[in-house]
Amino acid sequence: MKLGVILPTFRDDVDDAFEVAAQCDEFGIDGVFAYDHLWPMGSPTRPSLAPFPVLAAIAARHPTLHVGPLVARVGMVATAHLVTQFRTLAAVAPGRVVAAIGTGDAKSRDELEAYGLNYANADARRELVAQTALVLRDEMPVWIGAGATPTNDLARELGVALNVWDTDLATTTSLVAHGTVTWAGPARAELPAWVSQLDAAGVQWAVLAPGVDVAALANWRT
Repeated sequence: MKLGVILPTFRDDVDDAFEVAAQCDEFGIDGVFAYDHLWPMGSPTRPSLAPFPVLAAIAARHPTLHVGPLVARVGMVATAHLVTQFRTLAAVAPGRVVAAIGTGDAKSRDELEAYGLNYANADARRELVAQTALVLRDEMPVWIGAGATPTNDLARELGVALNVWDTDLATTTSLVAHGTVTWAGPARAELPAWVSQLDAAGVQWAVLAPGVDVAALANWRT
């Protein structure tokens, strides 16, 4: 199982993200990821760095790290533009980009509407996810953010990974039985034991939220 860390990008500058990425490189973590939000959920006055420029800068500095948004939400930009963002990142980090995409949900609706962006219905958002995944799946690994049953079914139909957020072990294991699963979420109190359980369940990636002890996460492999 590969290990990843979500970078701290709810900041005014990239210093913290660069520091965490350097730690991940030093300790042999497989990849780093970044949220795709216009502001932290529920905090419209706080900053949020755009994921693709940050990830491109880190990929150029650390040529062993995989990089990707977690997840890039369709509808934030046109599908063609989103595809171009992934391809541009892949030009900086060939073979190291994860195209993690998602439909978004009602929790992030305010972000879109505040910037005059359309919040389409769930079926329309799933169609955008399908269009993006179909273009990219032969070029790089594609993860689709888990959610409603039709969204999860879409990942299975397209033959791409399903990325779950903070699901418990039973739910995660049941999803693994039907296809590739990657897990993301905050670190549990017993980090090594939790990561071992995810590995035993057949999860392909465990990606920990900002604030995880990178050294402790790396120690899991030993």
